Amino acid sequence: MSKRALMTRREALKAAAVGAGALASSSCLARLSAAGAAEGNAMKRRPNIIYILADDLGYGDVSCFNPQGKIPTPNLDRLAAQGMRFTDAHATSAVCSPSRYGILTGRYNWRTRMQSGIVGVYGDPLIACDRLTVAGLLKQAGYGTGCIGKWHLGMGWSFKATADFHGCDGKPATPKQKALWREAFSKPTTGGPTTRGFDYYFGTDVPNWPPYCYIENDRTVGIPTEFLPARLLGNNQASQPGPALEGWNFEQLLPTYAAKADEYIRAQQDKPFFLYMPLTSPHTPLAVNKEWKGKSGLNLYADFVMETDAIVGRVLKSLADSGAPDNTLVMFASDNGCAPYVGAAEMEAKGHFPSERYRGYKADAWDGGHRIPFIARWPGVVKPGATCEQTVCLSDLMATCAQIIDKPLPDSAGEDSVSILPLLQGGAGPVREHVVHHSINGKFAIRSGKWKLVLCGGSGGWASPNDEQARKQKLPPIQLYDMEADPGERTNLQANRRDVVDSLSTLLQKLVDQGRSTPGKPQDNDAPVDIWKGSRDTHPDDA
Repeated sequence: MSKRALMTRREALKAAAVGAGALASSSCLARLSAAGAAEGNAMKRRPNIIYILADDLGYGDVSCFNPQGKIPTPNLDRLAAQGMRFTDAHATSAVCSPSRYGILTGRYNWRTRMQSGIVGVYGDPLIACDRLTVAGLLKQAGYGTGCIGKWHLGMGWSFKATADFHGCDGKPATPKQKALWREAFSKPTTGGPTTRGFDYYFGTDVPNWPPYCYIENDRTVGIPTEFLPARLLGNNQASQPGPALEGWNFEQLLPTYAAKADEYIRAQQDKPFFLYMPLTSPHTPLAVNKEWKGKSGLNLYADFVMETDAIVGRVLKSLADSGAPDNTLVMFASDNGCAPYVGAAEMEAKGHFPSERYRGYKADAWDGGHRIPFIARWPGVVKPGATCEQTVCLSDLMATCAQIIDKPLPDSAGEDSVSILPLLQGGAGPVREHVVHHSINGKFAIRSGKWKLVLCGGSGGWASPNDEQARKQKLPPIQLYDMEADPGERTNLQANRRDVVDSLSTLLQKLVDQGRSTPGKPQDNDAPVDIWKGSRDTHPDDA
């Protein structure tokens, strides 16, 4: 991409100070040529691929997945009408970093050091430097690869964040802290997107954590020298104070990402491209721009969902204006379920259920934690208005891309990825025999056909009863559900169907031991994996 096609550092710093809408697309960007669009069908040419990932968007927050819902999402509904809705799609985890790892590597996160939780503030890179990613795979095939938005997989910062470095909330930054920040943020990152297969990156490491600034490729855009206190974080659930650019505000993020996506799409001319666009919404802080505040009539989170839908619409318009929509596979998904702390109870009282019929929310092993809205549009390949009820997983992107470009994966890549291309082409499926779920606390669940086994007594996450509450209530330490008869996971059948419990727990242990859940040479996990989390009272023999 030419330097003129990218925002200069001065422009980005100005955008941070003045807020949303300060960035404008460069008029000198070349439009993507539509020449050759009539030559052959979409499957004979390698398609562009755009993957838009929402952050903490519930299955029931998209109106075409939840017609009884109260949040209008016209752009996503239109995308689904032009493509295919997947009603049984799952993230690999019920929380952020691990599900993003699964998307980009085609591998379950619990095969890494990340056995629970997420990558911490200034955390080390989760994706190993020698691991093939979707971006790396497509780059090998001649694709341009860009990432715009939230990373949260570890940037590889070249400093240690001590207490002196973080600063003290409620007090301005000291000269010593500002000197530390200048030194730290003047150095390049060593483990971000451009070291993991992407040609270009623009975004924020973790939008609700410091540093509060943009990052372009491997450098911060400007040097954070101000302290952003908790009182300025707005709806600051899950947010932390820390170093920021002067004048930083969260309302600018979505419009800026849309503008950068527009620039990126228009600048692609000579080769197909892969644009991975992980949005920072509707995750907290709920920084809703004025145009959208109060629009939903529910609460600020619902307003933010509507603004997120509008941003998706802007990206789709940029694609249409570029002249390349007919040879572009567009996918939209969420990284996990809706977070309960954004006012879920308030919305449910008004008749809107972010998890639709499913139990639980973000962080949980129950389906509300990881069942997500997933849409794919590919003119000439995907039948408009189609619905697929087959089980799929977000880790399936890797194998799907490999089949699209007709490039076999090595045994050491995409160990838990299954191609959904047959489903996109209208096949009846199934393509998956099973999928493994994982909660924030590292509790396992496995789904095969209609059966789902949950290896904990509670939610495995935040929803009530959590695992400690379940122990106090003397609930069975494992759960088994018939997802066809009981999609809300209310009737635990573990006592009556010990044959299914034994079969699924044996299968899960096998998938762990062989280092993969797909055909191929067995691989090593990066760390020991205990499906029972070391607790004898969770073994089925003791239930």
